[in-house]
Amino acid sequence: MSKDCNTVWENCLAFIKDNLPDTHVFETWFKPLQPLKLDKDILTLKVPSMFFYEWIEDNYIDLLRASIRKELGENARLLYSVVMDTGIGDKSTRSVIPSTDKSATQNRPTSIPISSSPMREMLNPFVIPGLRKVKVNSQLNENYSFENFVEGSCNQLARSAGYAVAQNPGKTAFNPLFIHGAVGLGKTHLVHAIGLETKKRFPEKTVLYISAEQFFQQFVDSTKSNNRNDFLQFYQMMIDVLIIDDIQFFANKQGTQEIFFQIFNGLHSANKQLIITSDKSPADLSGLEQRVISRLKWGLSADLQMPDAPTRVEIIKRKLYKDGITMPEEVIEYLAYNVSTSVRELEGALISLLAHSSMSKKEITLDLARQMIDKFVKSNTREISIEYIQKVVCDYFNIPINIMLSKTRKGDVVQARHISMFLSRKHTQSSLAVIGSKCGNKDHATVLHACKSVQNSYDTDKKFRADLDAIEKKINE
Repeated sequence: MSKDCNTVWENCLAFIKDNLPDTHVFETWFKPLQPLKLDKDILTLKVPSMFFYEWIEDNYIDLLRASIRKELGENARLLYSVVMDTGIGDKSTRSVIPSTDKSATQNRPTSIPISSSPMREMLNPFVIPGLRKVKVNSQLNENYSFENFVEGSCNQLARSAGYAVAQNPGKTAFNPLFIHGAVGLGKTHLVHAIGLETKKRFPEKTVLYISAEQFFQQFVDSTKSNNRNDFLQFYQMMIDVLIIDDIQFFANKQGTQEIFFQIFNGLHSANKQLIITSDKSPADLSGLEQRVISRLKWGLSADLQMPDAPTRVEIIKRKLYKDGITMPEEVIEYLAYNVSTSVRELEGALISLLAHSSMSKKEITLDLARQMIDKFVKSNTREISIEYIQKVVCDYFNIPINIMLSKTRKGDVVQARHISMFLSRKHTQSSLAVIGSKCGNKDHATVLHACKSVQNSYDTDKKFRADLDAIEKKINE
């Protein structure tokens, strides 16, 4: 009884699937193969691309040959019919003999051209380059390095983990490294820094930064042009470190999540590094499939918070130094303590002040900063921070902030600390525990006692009342 090529191939697929540890490998590399004909003991399979052919040859030929010999006997032979892209929109096919078919190796072509056009450097990182390992545009911004990233308590975990990943990509417990935080806190800067450091340490590795929106658009384009397999192969085979920014953009995009899930599994199983950012933690993301969220939780999740006042001061100083600009210390501190919503808005306020000074030909002074920042803050809904209150209080009593936050019990320092706690409770939405933690690591009971003490002094001591009213006026200026 003669065998049909489709039946033979279906039986081969069943055997292959049973012998693969991961179903996504089966779906990616074997489902797209199509049986064309069976001539005696020779089975011809249609392969989507030369890249596909090479990958199967390098990784799965033994399994493929075993499945065919199981169906057709020890004399079975395999022939590929590879779809060739001519580079001008037309496609043709070419027969290729498998390298492990020893009865035919003597007749095997020594080289197989991919296209009649010469290979050029790949500027678009989403075009399959064929058999050659070409340069992939990493899309990294050279200005976003670790040297330009200001470290503070707000980002210490994420920064340390990122640096560890750059030293040993794909081989730490931080895979994936998931960095999350509100807009404008430095997520993009940090992941660019990780990518740049990785490239510096491992020039042979291919690093790619891409926004989730870009990834989505490229996937849509590949689907429209029927190149989805090439898209998948590019990411799984070519990339060593994949950085995807703002993954929340994948919400409710089922097809994009499906292809990302396959790419994630392929890269992770190959010990390649994934770095992902979002505006929310994995547990708080909505619109993503549970299996995608579970993958995002596999490694380390590190959040970025708003930098504290000393870190904001350092950010401003670092930017001024880079641009070769000098500015009075009191102006720098005024900016840092009054713009506390995000790093992006802090830099925006600095640029606005510099631009106004340049165009009006006015010297940068504290008065000019007040005029500019008052307008800027009003348009961005000003929030009084605990750090700003502490600075105003310490400036009023001429006490360094680090002394006020220390454990000293000197009377004037204790008074300043208590007033800071009292005004923080009055002018912010922070809990007693948060206020205590930022006022020298005190507990909530200490904060409550301080507030009662300040209120009692205000009611009974005229000088104390005058001091507190003056401080509060400065806070509300």
